[in-house]
Amino acid sequence: MIPIGEISSDSISPVEVEVFRHLFTALSEEMGASLRRTAFSPNIKERRDYSCALFSPNGHPVAQGDHMPVHLGAMPMSVSAALSALGRLDPGDVAVLNDPFEGGTHLPDINLATPVYLMGELQGFVCNIAHHADVGGMAPGSMAGGMSEIYQEGLRIPVIRLFKKGELQQDILDLLLLNVRVPIERRGDYFAQISACRLGERRLLEVINTYDPQTIQQAFREIIQRTNRRMGDSIESIPDGVYEFTDLMDGDGLGDFDLPICLRVTVSNRQATFDFTGTVKQVNGNINTTLNATQASVCYGVKALLDPDVPNNQGVLDSVEIIAPEGTLVNSVFPAPVAARANTCQRIIDVVLGALSKAFPEKTIAAANGANTTAVFSGIDPRTSEPYLYLETLGGGMGARATKDGKDGVQVHITNTSNLPIEAIEMEYPLLVEEYSLDSDSAGAGQYRGGMGLRRTVRPRNHECTFNGAGERFRHQPWGVFGGEPGASGRFLHRDEQGIDHRIDDKPNHLHVFPSDLVIIETPGAGGYGPPKKRKRALLYEDKRSGKFSESYLKKYYEF
Repeated sequence: MIPIGEISSDSISPVEVEVFRHLFTALSEEMGASLRRTAFSPNIKERRDYSCALFSPNGHPVAQGDHMPVHLGAMPMSVSAALSALGRLDPGDVAVLNDPFEGGTHLPDINLATPVYLMGELQGFVCNIAHHADVGGMAPGSMAGGMSEIYQEGLRIPVIRLFKKGELQQDILDLLLLNVRVPIERRGDYFAQISACRLGERRLLEVINTYDPQTIQQAFREIIQRTNRRMGDSIESIPDGVYEFTDLMDGDGLGDFDLPICLRVTVSNRQATFDFTGTVKQVNGNINTTLNATQASVCYGVKALLDPDVPNNQGVLDSVEIIAPEGTLVNSVFPAPVAARANTCQRIIDVVLGALSKAFPEKTIAAANGANTTAVFSGIDPRTSEPYLYLETLGGGMGARATKDGKDGVQVHITNTSNLPIEAIEMEYPLLVEEYSLDSDSAGAGQYRGGMGLRRTVRPRNHECTFNGAGERFRHQPWGVFGGEPGASGRFLHRDEQGIDHRIDDKPNHLHVFPSDLVIIETPGAGGYGPPKKRKRALLYEDKRSGKFSESYLKKYYEF
C-alpha cells in the first residue's frame, strides 16, 4: 500500500476531522444495518457476525463500524490482495475472496470489496466481511476439529470479480453455490453483502458531492494520522521496559496438547514491539492463525487497554510492531488449516493483557473465557425434507476488573457477536433447546469475581442429526490476576437415552445424535481479580441471593 504523506499546511480543522470521522463511521454502520436486515442466515441477521468498513483509494481502512474487532486486520489485506491480483477494480466491480493466505481470515469469512468512482476517478472502497454458516469441506459448518489442511475446510476463493462493470458473473456464483451446503441461504447472504456494498457506495458519493473530492481525501489522511498520533501518546504512557507472558492453547484437535503462545513486549518511548518468538510451530489441527488475525488481536488488546475510544483505522494498525516468525501458530503458512483461528486470537489477547498487567494493574482484566466455543448441528429438517445447518459460537465469562465483576455469558474481546436467542433456533431449525442458563459456580472467585459461562442443552426434534464443534479453555482454566482464582473450564457432554452424561472430545468432528439424546454445551467462565478474602460482604450477600453460586462454592472461596 502507498504510504500516507504528512498533513499539508492547508489541513482541515480538528472539528472538521471529527465531523468527517463520524460521517464515515455512520456510513459503515449503515452498511452493517443493511447487511443484518437483508441476510438470510441467523448467524448474520441474529448474531451479527459481520463487519463493514470504508477504505481510502490506496487501500487504507479509514472507518470500521463497531462490529467485529478481529476483522480490523483482515479487510486491509483483502483490499491489498484485490488490487494486487486484479490490477484495478473498475466501476461496478465487486471483488470476492476468502483465501486466508491471500488476504482473508478463515474460509467461512467471505470478503467483498467495491470501488467508488466519481467522474472516472477512484475515491475509495467500501468493503464487508460476513461469516457464512458453511463453505463446504469435510464437516458441516466448515469449523469442526479434526481438519489437518486447508483443503478439508471448504471452498477457497481467490480474488475474483463476482460483478464485472455492474454485471453479475453468473458462472462464478454458480460455482460458489455448488460447493456449499444449503445454497439458498448462502445465496441470500451473498446478495445481502452485495446490497450493503452498493449502499456504502451511494453514501460515500453523497458525502463527496456535498463537499468535494479533495476535502474527502484530506479527511481520510488526517483521520488516520491523528489516530496514529493518539495511539503513540497512549503507548508512551507505558513505562519503558520489557514485559513477558506465556499462555497455553488446550490442543489442536489432532493429538497435540498444551501449545505455548509466548510474548515479549518491548516498550521504548512511543514504540512498542510485540515479539512472539518462542511460540509453538504451526500445528496439524485448525487452530492456526495468519498474520493479519494476529495483528488485529494485538491491536485490539492495546486499544482496549490504553484507549478504547480510539477510532478503528490504519492508524491503529501502524502503531505497533509485530514480530511473528513464519510457520508458527501465530503466523501460519499454506496449507495450514485455520478455521478455528478465533480461539487462538482470544488467547493472543490474553497474553497481551497478561504481559501488560504489571504496567497497568488498574486497567487490566483477568483472563476471559478465552474461547470462541463453536457448536454445529446439521441434518434433514423433517418439516421440509430439506437440509439445515445451525452454527453458533457461544459466549462465556468476561474477566473481572479492578473495580467490577466480570460480565456473565457474553461474547468477549475480538468476537463481539450475540448469542443466538432460543426463539430463533427453534423457529429456524428442527431443534429443541431444553436449557439455556448460566453455568453455576463457573466464575473465578476474587475481590471481584469473573463472569460466568453458559450452559445450553439441545435435542433434535423427530430426526437424527450430527454435531460437531470446537472448544478452548476446556483444558486450561482462564486465569485470575492479583490473587484472583481461575474460572471454570468448559466442556461438551452427550446425554444418552438412559440419561447418562458422557464427556466428548473438546473438538468433536462427527457425533451422531438421536431424538432421545441431548448435547450439552458448557462454555468457560472467567478469572477473578484480587484475593477472594477482600470481597465486600454486600457483594457476597448478593452472590448468595442471586442463586448463581452453591453454598459449597461460597464456603470454599469466601468462608461465607
